[in-house]
This record gives sequence, structure tokens and C-alpha cells, in this order.
Amino acid sequence: MKVIQILPDLDGGGVERGTLEVAKALVEAGHQSLVISAGGRMVAELERDGSQHIQWDLGRKSLWTLRHVRPLRCWLRQQRPDILHVRSRLPGWIVYLAWKGLPANDRPRLVTTVHGLYSVSRYSAIMCKGERVIAVSDTVRRYIADNYPTTDMTRVRVVYRGIEPDAFPRDYRPSDEWLAQWRQQYPQLAGKQVITLPGRLTRLKGHHDLIELIDALVKQGQPVHGLIVGGEDAKRKAYAEELYRTVQQRGLAEHITFTGNRSDIRDIYAVSDLVLSLSTKPESFGRTSLEALSLGVPLAGYDHGGVGEILAALFPAGRVPLKDAAALQRVVTDLLQHPQQPQPNDRFLLDDMLANTLAIYRELLS
Repeated sequence: MKVIQILPDLDGGGVERGTLEVAKALVEAGHQSLVISAGGRMVAELERDGSQHIQWDLGRKSLWTLRHVRPLRCWLRQQRPDILHVRSRLPGWIVYLAWKGLPANDRPRLVTTVHGLYSVSRYSAIMCKGERVIAVSDTVRRYIADNYPTTDMTRVRVVYRGIEPDAFPRDYRPSDEWLAQWRQQYPQLAGKQVITLPGRLTRLKGHHDLIELIDALVKQGQPVHGLIVGGEDAKRKAYAEELYRTVQQRGLAEHITFTGNRSDIRDIYAVSDLVLSLSTKPESFGRTSLEALSLGVPLAGYDHGGVGEILAALFPAGRVPLKDAAALQRVVTDLLQHPQQPQPNDRFLLDDMLANTLAIYRELLS
């Protein structure tokens, strides 16, 4: 097969990581893999793994981007790919218009992946126009059915995102060197039960819910420490300042630590007693939650979206009704006092994701 994946750029993120994983799997299986994007820091890795990168900015939000439709159609005639796999909305429109302009018997097969719970609009509807539509969770499948009723649901395939077990092995322990540096950097964690909330400092991640939780647990005399792991969003500096100010005003500076952006999240999960997922907006999947659970670390999270699906499969004890502060406190207290182990992750695996994606390609070509 000759497969072309299309997305805005390769600067980092879950969609980008998934693109590279599929590209690598294609090459390893003897297929030809190409990726169209505006470029980015992940291009070197893509090319090192054997794929070809074509630098084409199809994700710039401007009507001027429509100028790429005709050149792309001509390029597709020359390349004659078997599969076009679109992973983002604006590139989706450019590719779809170019694809529709080809003779019906001379078109590659069209695949789209709905990675997120996009705002419902005609603009977003493009992601449901593939000959096969991949939903990254059952939450996304229901989103498509509920919001785009003209979609032929027989075309939709649920392919869960997955992780490599060796990357987040169960019962993983950090190195002695890392532990020594960690304890030196954060001595305030000594003797405390560490509750970690990962995620960039944006309002939907539930940081205020964590602050309320830690405040309540400290007042009960529980030896807890909240850890907020994530960098500031450049566009939301005011929100970050609001969080810092709230922690100070509530007298919680000794009980909540902001680590900023960290590249050692696996080690941080491993030294946490409990990880939280408190996004107030449902997530399409919830990879960070899966990473923690795969390590064997308990997770408490709001029972909606992809995180709710992961918890139902691997750790039902961690499910919390959305925005229910009393239930959150109750679940967290119980998990800290009576630790439980998540089920081994045998469902959300990278190999399964890759096999299912390539099977969809072959299904279309058959």
C-alpha cells in the first residue's frame, strides 16, 4: 500500500504521535508511507523511521489556503496513492475538495480520524466524510451519531488509542539517581501522600477542583500534598496567576506544588499515591490517565468521555460523578486509606491500534 497521512504540523501532541506510530508500522510492514504537514520538530523522527515528509501547509486558517486544492489534486494524480488518511479539519477540507475533483474510478480511498469532540458545525462535519471514519473511543462514536445524523454509521470504526506497555510498565520504579534529585528538589513531599494532577494550566483541566479537594483533606488532618504538573499556557497567563493567587489566599502554599512543565512524567506518576483526571469537558480518549493506570497507579477521575471508558475497563473504583466535590473527596479518601491496584492494561495497546488501523486500510482496498 501507498498511504498518505495529512495533518497541520508535526510539532508535537497526541495526534502527531499517532501519525508517526502509524507511519512506522506501515514501513515495518513493507508499505510506502508519506506524511503531508507544515513541518515541525518531529519530522526528523518520521524520516528516520523510513517515511517521506512533504512540507505543505494545509492547516493555516485562511481562505487563502484554498489555493492548494488544485495543486494537491494534480500531485495526487502523479503520486497515485492507495489511501489518504486525514487527521484534522482544515486539511480535511483541502484534501476532500481535491479528492472529489478526481474521477471516481481514479480516487484513492479516503479515511478520516475524529480525534476530538469538536465544536458541532458544518466545518467540523468534514471529519465524518471519509469512506471509513475512525473514532478514537466509543465516546467519539456517540458524538458522531448524536451530532452528525446524516453520517453512515456503518462506515465508522472505533479504534482506541493505545500505548506501548514497555513505555509504561506495571510497577515501574524510578532510578535511585532520579529519586535523589526529586527528593532534593521537593523536600516538602516527604512523608506525604502525593496526589498528582497532570495537564497544562488551562481552565478545563479542573485545577480549582484539586485546590478544593486538598483544602478539605488538609482540614481533615490527612497528610496529603497536591502536585500540579504542567506548564503555563502562553495564551492563558491570567489563569495561571489566578491559580497561584488562590493557593496563597487559601493558605495552601505548603500543601500544593506547581512543578511547571516536566519531561519525566512517568517517574512522577510512579512516586504518586494517586493521579487525578478532573477535566470538566469530556476528553475524546484520555491518554495521560491510561499511562498512569498502566503503571499500576490508582486514578480518580470524572466519569465521562474517554476517561470514563478507561476507568470502567481498568479501575471502576476511581470513577467520580462530574463536578461532585463530595464524591471526589470520598473516593480519594477511600483510595488513599485502602489502596487498590488497577487492572492490567490489556485493552488499550499500541499494537492493537496499529493492527486495526492497517486492517481498515486493507478493508477499503479489498
